[in-house]
Amino acid sequence: MYTVGEMAQMLHVPASTLRYYDKQGLLPFVERSPGGIRVFKESDLEWLRIIECMKKAGMSLKDIRTYIELAMQGDTTINERLAMFRRQQDALRAQMQQLQDTMQVLEYKCWYYETAQKLGSVDAVKKLPPEKIPAEMQAVKAQLCDCPENEKASLV
Repeated sequence: MYTVGEMAQMLHVPASTLRYYDKQGLLPFVERSPGGIRVFKESDLEWLRIIECMKKAGMSLKDIRTYIELAMQGDTTINERLAMFRRQQDALRAQMQQLQDTMQVLEYKCWYYETAQKLGSVDAVKKLPPEKIPAEMQAVKAQLCDCPENEKASLV
């Protein structure tokens, strides 16, 4: 059996986080001592790590609470729980793609300004022939420049 503080240390979170989870209905599995103090078991650690994973995956506390309620109902809710995780996977994949797209733009801009630094000006980079621009940078530039002709010069 572990106290809130001990369990919080194991999870590397403040004890207040576990108390908050309890107030939000995320810890119905945690037992209490005769004096009303939360006492955690080894098996609670897995639950808490799943909650932590779900939060990192972007699930709301409401959805996490729903998941816990479904899990506590048993096997009759397997399909619903699986569907929740599949939806979250899809959302996380979309978010990861957005982050990857953002990273490509940042990499392009770093290349752009590093090249401008080497050549001594931004104008020199703008005048580079396509064959002097790395292929992966050309693709990002093309995406950034996919706008009306009069706006192109200000973007790159």
